[in-house]
Amino acid sequence: MSGAQANKRAEPAGGAKLLIDFGPLLVFFLVNALAPVPPLVKIFVATGAFMVAMIAAVAFSAIRYRSVSPLLWFSGFMVVVLGGLTLWLHDETFIKLKPTIYYLLVSSLLGFGLWKDKPLLKIVLGSAYPGLDEEGWRKLTRNWALFFLFMAALNEAVWRNSSTDFWVGFKLWGAIPLTFLFAAANVPMLLRHGLTAEQPEPLEPGPVE
Repeated sequence: MSGAQANKRAEPAGGAKLLIDFGPLLVFFLVNALAPVPPLVKIFVATGAFMVAMIAAVAFSAIRYRSVSPLLWFSGFMVVVLGGLTLWLHDETFIKLKPTIYYLLVSSLLGFGLWKDKPLLKIVLGSAYPGLDEEGWRKLTRNWALFFLFMAALNEAVWRNSSTDFWVGFKLWGAIPLTFLFAAANVPMLLRHGLTAEQPEPLEPGPVE
């Protein structure tokens, strides 16, 4: 084994990646659905559990893999800040706005990178898409930037026009399937641009908000 291979940090994959990316969201959903508390405070109890679970996910990634992805850091920071404001001010609007802010910021960063001719997804996900050429990275970055913009608008439409319980359920049963479907829809384009056929599964660029 070469020195470079020996020093290469392991990256979460399979079940570990699902646990890190989606575990906190599942905790948020389950606590909101099952916590034996009055309905008016369920979202606040769930928000506190979401914060703890997100911190645990970041810590697990840091300890087990000696690295934390930039998007996981960013998502964790936003959960703690906006979740903290939700609990402090007793206003669920902040946690509902979190996905919108996250999606808009990531979309803006990806768009800015494209404008500067630097597809930022290549920096974040380079090892996950072996063989992908530069045009493929540009198209993938463009596609995810547009998808995140769509998800920001969708989150706004859902939380402003539905109950809190419906919005929490949408995050699990709507946002996650949409993200996986969109990732899968990009695979034919990625294969045309050099992605190796051995790539086992379409990967999404970070935690679902």
